[in-house]
Amino acid sequence: MSALAPTSAPDGTIHLATVKVRRIKTPILLTVITALLAALFAFAPRDGVSTFRLGDPASAIALPNVEVPTAPTSWGIVVLLVLLTAWAAWDAWSYRRTGLWLAAVYGVLAVFAFLTWAAAGGLVPLTGLLFGAVSLSVPLVFGALGGVIGERVGVVNVAIEGQLLLGAFSAALLSSITDNPYVGLAGAMVGGVLVSFVLAAFAIKYLVDQVIVGVVLNVLVTGLTGFLYGALLVPNEAELNRPVRFTRIEIPLLSEIPIIGPVLFNQTFIVYLMYLTVALVAWALYRTRWGLRLRAVGEHPQAADTVGIKVNVSRFWNVSLAGAIAGIGGAYFTLVSVPQFGKEMTAGLGFIALAAVIFGRWDPLRAALAALLFGFATNLQNLLTVLKTPIPSEFMLMLPYVVTILAVAGFAGQIRGPAAAGKPYIKG
Repeated sequence: MSALAPTSAPDGTIHLATVKVRRIKTPILLTVITALLAALFAFAPRDGVSTFRLGDPASAIALPNVEVPTAPTSWGIVVLLVLLTAWAAWDAWSYRRTGLWLAAVYGVLAVFAFLTWAAAGGLVPLTGLLFGAVSLSVPLVFGALGGVIGERVGVVNVAIEGQLLLGAFSAALLSSITDNPYVGLAGAMVGGVLVSFVLAAFAIKYLVDQVIVGVVLNVLVTGLTGFLYGALLVPNEAELNRPVRFTRIEIPLLSEIPIIGPVLFNQTFIVYLMYLTVALVAWALYRTRWGLRLRAVGEHPQAADTVGIKVNVSRFWNVSLAGAIAGIGGAYFTLVSVPQFGKEMTAGLGFIALAAVIFGRWDPLRAALAALLFGFATNLQNLLTVLKTPIPSEFMLMLPYVVTILAVAGFAGQIRGPAAAGKPYIKG
């Protein structure tokens, strides 16, 4: 990477000199991961045959299982990882940016090597693994989209956890009362908007620190939903906490595509809505007048104000929109995943969604992909338990959070968020 820095000549003339900067964080991260995998394979060796099931037993197109020798395959991939790490190190030494393709290929190979080691003498249902990853990432994707919109407009949305939790509670309650999951979904959006309304009022109107307001809202919603759960839902469980859930909608032909068909096209309404929302937000943020105004308010509110954009009004309504989107993620818990509401059932996923915003560089599509990565890590934890790997169960519970820390530590330092995020705007 190169940048321009001003230099002063003896005659007082200022010249621009090129300063080269090495990006060493990526090769260091790849080196650490490669070393950890090699240590795992060396100190906890596993022999035998690892089997990968590519097809879905219910699919019309049958694919054979793939069997590979565990130890040779694992160590062969480690050699490839060493070569990719050396490539990244050479790029850094040559002042070049490491290509995204290298990180993607490295990630796929590293996961495959780990699964091969873990599945010694066992079977990895690839379709089931990916299906579970998509399912677990749905709340994270909606929460991350809400975080992207909020921070792009200049408001740090730490209250994603509260929006998910109140959305889940509202969806369960209204779906149980009306026997209609779509009413529950609308109620979840209203619940998310209510949390965002309070966040916007204190952060924009009364200039309270946005991070503090978000943390307080999370605690408030956790306590409120916990109280209502014990006082209202538990005594009237049959009437108020038995929501009607969304059923799967199978798309003809597309659902028969091997491996990805059952994963992507045999899902519920909320998952299809997630596809649409990600595409719509990603397009609108960069291709519409709304997106241009939103980004202007988040980057340089003073300049936006001079061209007639009402900065605080724009922030207020876009934060409310972000809350509605995050509320849909909360609805997934009670209208798809679990048949009823439970205390603190979001289990801190709102904070992982916030990490996905940072890891995704405040971009809707990248944030959604980051959420999918964290969902995959969570589902991988469940698979490792089934395969009875020698990894301690406590570490497997830590796996999604370890991936979150590695992702943010490895990439957050290389990026910059919206310039005005977290800064209140006072006109004049």
